[in-house]
Amino acid sequence: MSSVTTGKYEGFTAEERAAMKDHAREQKNAARRSSRADKAAEAVRDVLAKIAEMQDSDRLLAERVHAVITSSAPALAPKLWYGMPAYALDGKIVCYFQSAEKFKARYATLGFSDQANLDQDTMWPTTFALTQLTPAVEAHISTLTKQAVR
Repeated sequence: MSSVTTGKYEGFTAEERAAMKDHAREQKNAARRSSRADKAAEAVRDVLAKIAEMQDSDRLLAERVHAVITSSAPALAPKLWYGMPAYALDGKIVCYFQSAEKFKARYATLGFSDQANLDQDTMWPTTFALTQLTPAVEAHISTLTKQAVR
């Protein structure tokens, strides 16, 4: 939510409102689809279309993240979540990609929900900043994704 500078609640930012509208539209579209196979195929198309709409730097990252996640954890189903690519297990979001442009951030992020099995001790990271994908970063994403679905 937007920062509080005057001590009063200033509401959601335009980007947050747009994300909520995207999510509502995604839910309506999913409800209209008929078979489970149709829903899955359409969800993949939606994710790929959303990635294709991104600016070059975000698009390149999202394409590689998508490839790494889908090859590392084929049980995860791609779907849109608040207008961003996400990956679900049994209908529950496990991880997601958030473009830098969408929320006017300095970097794109790869996040993991509380459904991901990443628990370590009493504190662990759930969101990672992405500026470029090196082979080492891709290997780390692959490891995290595999661990997330165990």
